[in-house]
Amino acid sequence: MSSGALTVYAPASMGNVGVGFDLLGAALAPVDGSLLGDTVTIEPLASGIVFEQVGEWAHKLPADPQENIVYQCAQFFMQKFAIAGGVKLSLSKNLPVGSGLGSSASSVVAALFALNEQFGRPCNQQQLLALMGEFEGRISGSVHYDNVAPCYLGGMQLMLDLPERICESIPAFDEWYWVVAYPGISLSTAKMRALMPAQYDKAVAIEFGKNLSAFVHASYKQDAQLALAVLKDVLAEPYRAAAIPGFNDAKQALAELGMLTTGISGSGPTLFSVTDSLATATAANEWLQQHYLSEAGGFSHICRLDSQGARVLAVD
Repeated sequence: MSSGALTVYAPASMGNVGVGFDLLGAALAPVDGSLLGDTVTIEPLASGIVFEQVGEWAHKLPADPQENIVYQCAQFFMQKFAIAGGVKLSLSKNLPVGSGLGSSASSVVAALFALNEQFGRPCNQQQLLALMGEFEGRISGSVHYDNVAPCYLGGMQLMLDLPERICESIPAFDEWYWVVAYPGISLSTAKMRALMPAQYDKAVAIEFGKNLSAFVHASYKQDAQLALAVLKDVLAEPYRAAAIPGFNDAKQALAELGMLTTGISGSGPTLFSVTDSLATATAANEWLQQHYLSEAGGFSHICRLDSQGARVLAVD
């Protein structure tokens, strides 16, 4: 058990990555070196749980500490492992809620990673990941790992959801830049999922399987041309695009600027767009800042994939 305070960072993530609905996710790292994700600072107390929330988006969270998922993570963790004493947790809420950037996953991953570190790592990696999925599911409405897995483990993660093998990392394209833009509005994951049909035509199911398997194959072969050809969303985007103001116009404009493919990050409204040219990424970033960001708090970043995932930033 740590005797001092430690601060954990958990990066933003793209669920689905377009081609892999609920089965593919990737962690994000802005190329300017800034941190795009939540942090949790934990320190020991004699007894009880003290919780505070700060940061740009803290005002969007429940005012009652006991309703916050970070507090609930601490309460569960300490009861499960019969931990004596107490903790103080401070959440810096740096990701907007309902953004499509794994906001709830970032808070959950940072909290459970910090608790596990603070109390001597009673959970192994897969056990902790399972807890992260369970708690994130309390917010999003269902358990799916495509945000918590890359947020925790970094890189590009393929969901397996097998006993003791929840996910596996797959190779990334290191030359790709991922431009991500959040317009400033909030969209409920549950509501965006409700826009999708309950059943799909067999041809659509086959196309989804073909695209995802081809993308994974291309990732291992490092065949960027093939990966880009199949990096498209046939399950969610056709039903969600119209619900995201400006998305279709942005997708067309980004293609005209030379971006190689564009999709919805998670359930939106954040979009992602891919290129292997920093100059093109810079032009796209500038266009998005001028035309896609519609509300206060909106932002756009040129990113690589974050290979580290959740990590300790500081120990006092």
